[in-house]
Amino acid sequence: MKSPLLYFDHAATTPTDPAVLEAMLPYFGGRFGNASSAHGAGREAIKAVDEAREAVAKAIGAEIHEIYFTSGGTESDNWAIEGIAEAYPDKKHLISSKIEHPAVLRSLERLEKRGYEITYLTPDASGRVDPLHAVKAMREDTLLVSLMLANNETGVIQPVREIFLEAKSRGILTHTDAVQAVGAIPVDVKVLGADLLSLSAHKFYGPKGVGALFVRKGIKIRGFLLGGEQERGLRGGTYNTPAIVGLGAAISLAASTIEERGKKLALLKEYFLTKLSERLPFVKRNGGEPALPATVNLLFYGVKNTDLLAALDREGIAASAGSACASGSVEPSHVLTAMGLSPSEVRSSLRFSFGKDNTTEEVDRAVDCLVEKVNRLRGDKDLFLPIEQGSIES
Repeated sequence: MKSPLLYFDHAATTPTDPAVLEAMLPYFGGRFGNASSAHGAGREAIKAVDEAREAVAKAIGAEIHEIYFTSGGTESDNWAIEGIAEAYPDKKHLISSKIEHPAVLRSLERLEKRGYEITYLTPDASGRVDPLHAVKAMREDTLLVSLMLANNETGVIQPVREIFLEAKSRGILTHTDAVQAVGAIPVDVKVLGADLLSLSAHKFYGPKGVGALFVRKGIKIRGFLLGGEQERGLRGGTYNTPAIVGLGAAISLAASTIEERGKKLALLKEYFLTKLSERLPFVKRNGGEPALPATVNLLFYGVKNTDLLAALDREGIAASAGSACASGSVEPSHVLTAMGLSPSEVRSSLRFSFGKDNTTEEVDRAVDCLVEKVNRLRGDKDLFLPIEQGSIES
């Protein structure tokens, strides 16, 4: 399949960095040993797994033994929530938000069917939850607060640290879905006050199908996959050594370039918004600051996002109508709906997320195409809301 000419959907996935692929390749070939085997080939493989574990721990301020490898963000989220619930059965109340990834929301729904009570925090119009509302929701029987660090649709960074520190002072456990944040902004589990943290390699130029769950030392959690004694008996199954090596290489690379990359992407996003606002009226930004440097969600009044996505795709431009995991859904985005957008506004919104290899020249070409396609799809501009031309409002 031909790659998109202009790729602005890095929040969905990133291409595997060539240096990461190079690190992985030997473990598909000559270094093929099973990391659980006692012979030389197995010892070589488990050494590589341990080095990757050390790299992940270093990148997020954790200890090596606090890192458990998984198949990705979804498994990490599921395991964190349901594993904690099973390990601490006496408390039946959890706090989360309405803007979480489906991997969190579906796990919480499963717990609700088992008699748990969930408090879902509603964000404000900027897409940010209020710490005061979170604190007010805390109770003596609250087991866990699970809040994403950065939203996957709007990029808005949540006040996780402020909420988690209050939760921990009350003896409440904390989990953050940091899948969008790790590799994009500095993340330190100690600074955040997180007891558990989920991450996924393919969001920061690593391979798909591998991630990790951080579980702070001393926190009990039930095993998730039964079988062998891998991951200290909590997550059985043969190690996916090439992918784990890729995760380690990718997170090390991301950590070493995070400040420089973040500045570049923030400038690129600002350039995109400035150029678009100069030429296209009736556009509003969904979500405010603070936000990830590379992600922005825009409301194009008078245009259906499915029509605009199709028009852009025909020109080789990749964007998104929301979470990649929900791209097949016909329902409006639950994130934008929770922020107060109407169904028609939600269905007129697109996410653009930039990557390290995008350029201002690519942005210029994308803006040219957006202007042409949006104006054609709108037809009579006088029918639409009089948003001031020349500005993209937050």
